[in-house]
Amino acid sequence: MSTLMEDPNVLGRRVKAERARRGWSLARLADVSGVSRAMISKIERGQSSPTAALLGKLSAALELSMTELLSSADGAAPGQVRRAADTPDWTDPDTGYLRRQMSRPGFPADVTEIVLPAGARVPMPAASYAFIAQLVWVLDGRLSLVEGTATHVLTAGDTLELGRPQAREFVNEGDGECRYVVIVTRKATA
Repeated sequence: MSTLMEDPNVLGRRVKAERARRGWSLARLADVSGVSRAMISKIERGQSSPTAALLGKLSAALELSMTELLSSADGAAPGQVRRAADTPDWTDPDTGYLRRQMSRPGFPADVTEIVLPAGARVPMPAASYAFIAQLVWVLDGRLSLVEGTATHVLTAGDTLELGRPQAREFVNEGDGECRYVVIVTRKATA
């Protein structure tokens, strides 16, 4: 299977390019994202592989979905088959959380398959939902989605459209993997 991280600094170059496109210093991105300047610098130099939670903070600050932050331009035109072996993926180094990017850049929705290992917990900041609408569809296993004091337990076939922006945690309390699809569309921002 191919990976988004075959070149260890693909993500770092993307973060740096997005920061430069906005005319932001490291300090500005650190302030907006809540991620330290040192960590952003390490990511930009390819010296650190960020966690999913950290990617959520950076993508929120840059007003990009995680998919947009992780994606580079994919040369294949719409209507062409992309084989499973060519589907880009990314794995969180801490939790083993795996993202497979099913849709290509330019498609009107981000469609991502997630495999969440048993016992994994992936927190996402509220800001990462400020500019997107998101639907979660569980394919296999059991997913607990924690929103403040509420916990939504989803099993195979269940869906949940996420509401207002708030911090969330994706949790697999089961003994096996949980596989789900996340569909994201962009909302207008003020």
